[in-house]
Amino acid sequence: QVQLVESGGGLVQPGGSLRLSCAASGSIFRPNTMGWYRQAAGKERELVATITSGGSTNYADAVKGRFTISRDNAKNTVALQMNSLKPEDAAVYYCTYFYVNLEYWGKGTLVTVSS
Repeated sequence: QVQLVESGGGLVQPGGSLRLSCAASGSIFRPNTMGWYRQAAGKERELVATITSGGSTNYADAVKGRFTISRDNAKNTVALQMNSLKPEDAAVYYCTYFYVNLEYWGKGTLVTVSS
């Protein structure tokens, strides 16, 4: 079992920045992939960004150039730096952990982008 706890969500104005963090605990195996997905009200959950334990990253087109994903393998944490936030970035952001055919999800943290 892997437990994921997100933090850092909140209210930010358009154009602002926010940093999300996720701490993983439990049976952490490598190589693995950690990342962030989001789900806006009335929409399906979608990929935001992922990062492998080797450091390879993947971003959704909608966030490229604005968001940066990073991780600390020693601490089993993953972070998402979000800059130039737009109202359409508002969503519940979920931390994920993938290892072989296993996947775990955090409970999510709410990001609101509004003036």
